[in-house]
Amino acid sequence: MAHFNKPAAGSWTEHYPDLGTEPVDYSDSIDPQFYEDEREAIFKKTWLNVGRVERLPRKGSYFTKELSAAGTSLIIVRGNDNEIHAYHNVCRHRGNKLVWDDYPNEETSGFCKQFTCKYHAWRYSLEGELTFVQQEKEFFGLDRADYGLKDVRCEVWEGFIFINLDQDAEPLTTFLGPMIKGLEGYPFHEMTEVFSYKAEVGSNWKLFIDAFAEFYHAPILHMKQAVKDEADKLAGYGYEALHYELQPPHSMISSWGGMAPPKDLNMVKPIERILRSGLFGPWDRPDIDGLDPLPVGINPAGHRAWGVDEFEIWPNFSLLFWAPGWYLTYHYWPTAVDRHIFEANLYFVPAKTARERLAQELAGVTFKEYALQDANTLEATQTMIATRTVTDFPLNDQEILLRHLHKTAQKKVEEYRNGN
Repeated sequence: MAHFNKPAAGSWTEHYPDLGTEPVDYSDSIDPQFYEDEREAIFKKTWLNVGRVERLPRKGSYFTKELSAAGTSLIIVRGNDNEIHAYHNVCRHRGNKLVWDDYPNEETSGFCKQFTCKYHAWRYSLEGELTFVQQEKEFFGLDRADYGLKDVRCEVWEGFIFINLDQDAEPLTTFLGPMIKGLEGYPFHEMTEVFSYKAEVGSNWKLFIDAFAEFYHAPILHMKQAVKDEADKLAGYGYEALHYELQPPHSMISSWGGMAPPKDLNMVKPIERILRSGLFGPWDRPDIDGLDPLPVGINPAGHRAWGVDEFEIWPNFSLLFWAPGWYLTYHYWPTAVDRHIFEANLYFVPAKTARERLAQELAGVTFKEYALQDANTLEATQTMIATRTVTDFPLNDQEILLRHLHKTAQKKVEEYRNGN
């Protein structure tokens, strides 16, 4: 018997009949040709979040972004016009990477008044204009106006910077749609204390999204996150979400948990009781506008036991809102069919006291342990599905977001292959 209400269809999966209920083919995570087609069909044609505006606090602030899946490197910069611009990171003279430090393949950031190529000192303004050519008279009829940086579409939503390599793509707000629009008004701008993690993972990018897009595994894989009595109770109880919603290509899960503080302090570890923090974040909610009431898109079921919402913004950006008043992002950047770069960022309101700082740090290191437990399964999964001993896998009703993810990727690749 379900612990929480399900749709009239009897299950969340059947509520979206186009998904089907049959086992899902995971060949999309091991086939090299499928990955190459994903690069063209998805990562070169979709809005991708590359960071937040806080990384560009003043005119001339910049950072670079390596997009292996799209085969390019980008410069993201706040121009003299105070607008955020994106350019391909390539000098127009002989194609040298324009902005890099010691190692060309590593991302970098900083501040400058112009971009200067290391090779022959061609210079470009923050708005991408070619402003200086070394020994310009040696060239033949060169018009600087023809050799500015190649720009990339760049738009900002709620402080999140998105780029799109497809100049003909629909506007960002159209792409995000009404479900994501329902998050507008959350106080992202107040949460500027950031704890960041980055790792290279030996699995297909979709497999790590799978790991975070269902909580069915949590009572088992994460048993040691709670004291033994609580862990045993959770394992016996199992997991059900409060709400799921699909607005293709995006999706979301709304879950219970994250009580601050927990009803029974004995269910958590002593250090959590002392610092009033843990996996679900600091227990003391920050005193800022925008958390009460929350934007209409958060906790769509309006459930009193709500703890966290996870929004999967297609294709590789996860945005999580926690009841105690902080948020978290995941990014999954493919580098090969069986490898990707995982990035996680935890955002808090800046601490005003040492206790608040320690509470945030405990949340950060607890999250790291939690994420490592998920990541630990990925290479084991990748190596075994690559044997093709089994390619179709049954997914339950709490794995609806996984079914949606793989179906969406397969649909996008099929459309690309058919010339659509």
